[in-house]
Amino acid sequence: MSDMQSKTVMITGASRGIGAAAARAFAGAGANVVLIARSEDAIAELAGEIGPKALAIPCDISRYWEVDAAVAAAVETFGALDVLINNAGVIDPIARLDASDPDDWSKAIDINLKGVYNGIRAALPVMKSAGQGTVINISSGAASNPIEGWSHYCASKAGALMLTRMLDTEERENGIRALGLSPGTVATQMQRKIKASGINPVSKLDWSDHVPPEWVAAALIWMCSPDSDDFLGRDVSLRDDAIRAKLELPS
Repeated sequence: MSDMQSKTVMITGASRGIGAAAARAFAGAGANVVLIARSEDAIAELAGEIGPKALAIPCDISRYWEVDAAVAAAVETFGALDVLINNAGVIDPIARLDASDPDDWSKAIDINLKGVYNGIRAALPVMKSAGQGTVINISSGAASNPIEGWSHYCASKAGALMLTRMLDTEERENGIRALGLSPGTVATQMQRKIKASGINPVSKLDWSDHVPPEWVAAALIWMCSPDSDDFLGRDVSLRDDAIRAKLELPS
């Protein structure tokens, strides 16, 4: 595990699943963790579990001003923002294009794509002023592969991947490290929703086919180190046996 002593890490979607696992892992590695989610009670409970190195900030990431205020609060509390993990995302509503609701489709884009942009835009001035920073966007195989019933998710993840590439193109020379993590299918509440939909092959997978969120957290910490610099501007795939070997995870 990389040493994150005294680094400050902001994690969106920190109330459960990958986000909560990442918060525990980064705190265990010595980092201050800023927990961002709409679920105020859940992040408050997690912050209480972690202790004084955690700050819980209720926030709707689809609203830029809320994200900007959260970044300001993180800097005021811990003095810096070293890492941003853009993890928050939704899979609802699962529906084929001809049955999709335009308002619901738009809300998914607001969270999954605009939320990533909002995090990047709010964090960049702080990171550039410090001359360094790491932004990791949680990606997906859906960024490059169409999956029935997931037009909103595939489109938003494709957009988020392009934001990773754009951030690397524009800001690498300013000390900003931009990467994406495609974790595969993860044993979280999202997978239960996918299972219930029954629409596509992903919904047919057994629970045992999904990796634990703790594996994703381990990958995120590794990606904050120079060891992952070969992947700047692109996605790291946790389905890659070579990556799992680096992380000492089962293949």
